[in-house]
Amino acid sequence: MTGHATVTFSAPRDGEAALTWGQRLMWRAVHLMGDSQSFLNCPWVLPVYGRRNLPTVLQALRALLERHESLRTTFAATPGGPVQRVARDGELAVGLVESGRERPLRAAERIAGELGRTVFAHGEDLPLRCVIVMDGGRPKALAFVFSHLAVDFQALSLLSAEWRALLRGEELPPPAWQPMDQAALEREDTFQARSTRSIRHWRSVLDEVPLDVFDHPPHESEEPRFIEIGMESVALAAAAGRLSARWTIGTTSVLLAACATVLAEVSGRRRAVMQLVHSNRRDARTRSMVGTVGQDGLFVLDLPATDFAATCRAAQRNALVAYRNAHYDPYAMQAMREEVGRRRGREPDLDAFFNDRRGAGSWPNLPRSDSDEDVARLTGKTRVHVADAWPGVRFKVFFTVGTATDTGQLSLIVDTAFLRRDTARAMLLGVETLLARSLTEDVPMAGVSRLCGISAYGAGGGR
Repeated sequence: MTGHATVTFSAPRDGEAALTWGQRLMWRAVHLMGDSQSFLNCPWVLPVYGRRNLPTVLQALRALLERHESLRTTFAATPGGPVQRVARDGELAVGLVESGRERPLRAAERIAGELGRTVFAHGEDLPLRCVIVMDGGRPKALAFVFSHLAVDFQALSLLSAEWRALLRGEELPPPAWQPMDQAALEREDTFQARSTRSIRHWRSVLDEVPLDVFDHPPHESEEPRFIEIGMESVALAAAAGRLSARWTIGTTSVLLAACATVLAEVSGRRRAVMQLVHSNRRDARTRSMVGTVGQDGLFVLDLPATDFAATCRAAQRNALVAYRNAHYDPYAMQAMREEVGRRRGREPDLDAFFNDRRGAGSWPNLPRSDSDEDVARLTGKTRVHVADAWPGVRFKVFFTVGTATDTGQLSLIVDTAFLRRDTARAMLLGVETLLARSLTEDVPMAGVSRLCGISAYGAGGGR
C-alpha cells in the first residue's frame, strides 16, 4: 500500500429495520460458515474510464455511498432478531497503490481477490473495502470486496452501470427503492402469502427427495477437503450461446441442464436435485435496488430417456418452477425443513448448488466462431485449474458460472470426502464436451457417460 484517502459521506436517510429475506438468508449462511464466510465475499473491479484524476474518482465513489443505503449498512443481532442499521454519515478509508509492472486492471483483480480473503465484522464494518490502483499517479481501476449481506451480483452490475455516468459528473436520479423499503414490503400480507406458497411447494418436494446428495458413504478426504476447480472455456460459452438460439431457451438453462446431467451421472441416479441461486428481481421495484435479493430455488430434474435437447427444455421448465417458488421468509423455510426432518428422521441433504453470476445471459466479447466445427476445435484451448480451497464451506457440489464476458467461466466446488478433485475436473470437461458435441449431433442421454468420460462414483471412471 503506497497511501490512503478518506471518502466522507453524508446521505439523506439513516435508520434501523429488520432484515430483508435475502439478507436473512445471508445472515444464516454467514453464521453457519464461521471462519469460512469469506466464501460469501464478493470481489469486484471498476475501471476508471478516461483520464480522470483522483478527486474525480473519490467524488464518484462518494456518490455511490450516498445513493445506496446498503453500502452504508452494518448488521447486528438484537433480542428481537438481527437488524440492518443504515448510517447517514461516515467515512470510508480507501487504499492507494501503484500498479508497477502489472497492468492496472490485472492488479485490481488480484487485489480484489486478496481483499476478499478477510471476513467482515458486520456489526462494525461498512460492507465494502476499496483500493484504488494508480499508474503514474493517475487512478486506473478500483478493487473492491463487498459483503454478500449488502449486495448480490445483480447489484454489482447495477453499480457498474452507474459508475461510468458518475465519473462523467452526471446527476443520476435517486434510487427509488432501498433494502429498508424491501424489508417493510416483505412484512405485508401479499408477500407473506407468497412465502407460504413457496414453502408449501418446497415441502411437497422435500417429502420425497432422497435424503442424501450421494448414495455412497464418505471416504477419507483429500487435503484441502473442499476444493474449487475452475474452467475457462471459450468453447463452453460459444456452444451454450448457439444451442440457446437453436432451441429458443436461455443460456442459463443450457448450462444448468449440462451440470445437472453430469451430477446425475456421477451420483448414479436419473434425477438431479439442486438448489438454484436466483436473483429474485422480477419485481420492478427491486431491479434498481443495490442490495442482496437472491434466494435459493429448489430444482428437480428427471433426466429424459431421449436426448440432451429434451433435457435442456425440461431444465428450463423446471427452473421456472424453482424460480416461482424462491420468494420466502428464510426463518419460516428453516422451520418447515426441520419439521420435515423430524418426520423423515433427518432433513434431506440439499448441498448441491448452481449459481449463474452473470448479469445477462450472454458473453458479448467472445471471439468470433463461424461454424459449429470452429466451436468444437476451441476445446483444445480450454484451461482447467485449481481455483481455490475453502475450509469447511459444507458444500458437496457447487457449480458457479463466472462473470467474464470474453470466455465461459465454470467452476465446481466439491467435498473431496465424496468426490475426488479429478472427478470434479472430469465433470467440468464433461459439461464442455456435452455442449460442444450437441452442436453437431443429437446426443442421446444413454450415451452421456461414455461421451463425457464419467460414470457413477465408484463404478470405474467416477473415481
